[in-house]
Amino acid sequence: MTLWYEGPLAAFGAATTGRDAEGDRIVSAALVSQEAPRRAPRVRRWLVDPGVPVPRVHGLTDDYLHRNGRWPAPVVAEIAGALGTAWAAGVPLVVAHAAYGMTVLDRELWRHRATRLARYAEPSPLCVLDPFLLDRHLDRRTAGRRRGLAELCARYGVGAADPRDPAAHALAALEVTRAVGRRFAARLGRLTAVELHRLQGAWHAAQARGTLGWLVRGGEQARARAAAGWPLPPDLPATAA
Repeated sequence: MTLWYEGPLAAFGAATTGRDAEGDRIVSAALVSQEAPRRAPRVRRWLVDPGVPVPRVHGLTDDYLHRNGRWPAPVVAEIAGALGTAWAAGVPLVVAHAAYGMTVLDRELWRHRATRLARYAEPSPLCVLDPFLLDRHLDRRTAGRRRGLAELCARYGVGAADPRDPAAHALAALEVTRAVGRRFAARLGRLTAVELHRLQGAWHAAQARGTLGWLVRGGEQARARAAAGWPLPPDLPATAA
């Protein structure tokens, strides 16, 4: 039997307008698919004119996006459809900081299409792998440290990626996830990716318990909502802002 980290994986990456998962807009996105380690990846890219001002950190200007980006509604539907196709084929989806990335896409779908990301997975089981969550749980020596993808790449021997390029970011996250699987094969080797998805939900819940209270008390309800579920928080009762 092929182990999940030696088989097909896909990875989603997106550049957004900020750090608020409930209100951020997708500016550019990519889906990277790889059949096996060391196989050439396939890349699909999207560029979006989000209709709101975009910070320059991505190297993209409002004018460039107005001229070259597409309206968000069809783009977010295409992205969700591509993710749903991967899940239907039994391919796990790697998403770095999945609670953020999945929430942004879910809220964009609700904002522009009045639908939810989970519906695109049906009837297949949702299967997401987050290299940050895996590393934080499995390597207790660094459990309390904040890490970026560049640090994870260095620790697992993966080439660093341009953080402004969603495709490069997604590929790096995919390769780190494979490396995590190999390093902790004794603990992960007998698990299927779907089983590992469920375990990550429990790990996230355990890690989040200590933060939910002070987030709410501090008035950071959006971050508290994002911390409440994995990889998707509870649905909003009304259209996202």
